[in-house]
Amino acid sequence: MIQTYDIGRSWGHNYRAGPRLEGVEVRVPATTAGRCFGYPVNSRLGIAAGLLLNSRWLLAYARLGYDLLTYKTVRSVARPAHPLPNWVFLAETESETGPVYAAANPGEDRSRVSSSVCFGMPSVSPVDWRADVAVAREGLLPGQVLIVSVVASPQPGWDLRQIAEDYARCAAWAVAAGAQIVEANLSCPNVCSAEGSLYRDAEASRIIAETLRERIGDCPLLLKIGHFSRRNALDEFLRRVDRIADGVTLVNGLTRPVLTQDGNPMFGEACRTAGVLGRTIHPAAVDQVRQAGRTIRDENLSLNLWAVGGASALPDIRDFFSAGAQAVMLGSSPMYHPALAAEYKRKLIRNAPDGQAAES
Repeated sequence: MIQTYDIGRSWGHNYRAGPRLEGVEVRVPATTAGRCFGYPVNSRLGIAAGLLLNSRWLLAYARLGYDLLTYKTVRSVARPAHPLPNWVFLAETESETGPVYAAANPGEDRSRVSSSVCFGMPSVSPVDWRADVAVAREGLLPGQVLIVSVVASPQPGWDLRQIAEDYARCAAWAVAAGAQIVEANLSCPNVCSAEGSLYRDAEASRIIAETLRERIGDCPLLLKIGHFSRRNALDEFLRRVDRIADGVTLVNGLTRPVLTQDGNPMFGEACRTAGVLGRTIHPAAVDQVRQAGRTIRDENLSLNLWAVGGASALPDIRDFFSAGAQAVMLGSSPMYHPALAAEYKRKLIRNAPDGQAAES
């Protein structure tokens, strides 16, 4: 199985080396899917924040047919990655709760792969990423859109307003560099500091969204959020940010204990729980998207709904569109199935010979 990210090497190595795409030859069919936040797009399929470490990664995947491309989460200060391991494959499990266990390899069926990541949201310096975002924007093909994911980097003693201002500072830099959409990452399953779970506080999320809106003007704003265990908490979040943000991206992984086969913490005692991706979380992600879609519809909210979580094959993508998503973002699967977008577009053409993407 192809693995474009070398999980045995550091985040810094992968950042510099770019994706391993030797032998990947993909013919991307021409499609169109109307408009997304006013931008013409070839499809409403993309890659979520995480895999596209820089312009080298982002533009390589743009040429593989992914059209909504999220530049990996950036900060107002440089931040190193956690030490290795950062990414491990997981043994299959039918359980939706409790620990998951690392596996030596992902198996042969790409649609069944699950994995776990523990990076800590690293970032190069703003000087470096701002210049590189401009390169990414310049290299996009027609019908593709650049999203830049931003996060705050709270310092000891900061209050909520200072955290919000740090988000806004990064967002303004991203827009100046060429971001067409800003995504504020309010959740991260493997960060233990304040920026990792802000979405759980609906009022704090509203304040951050308002501060971002003031700073970036009319630029479309997405809020990336994690899983809510209570339906009323999800509903309250959506109500609070409605008509401030333009949309939400969910679900940003699920947090579970990640263990070695002999029961030790895979990422060390400090990171006993970490973000789980892939097949294991897909049913829960679809259910959460469906809940959010129902609330948006029933309460006449203005939010766009972008889905992510365990989509590794064409039926998974269809699950999300059927649940009410306006766009589907792939998280880990493009790493081991880089041709998935082209496969998806061939299906669109089979279903609509004029190439008009009926994505539902």
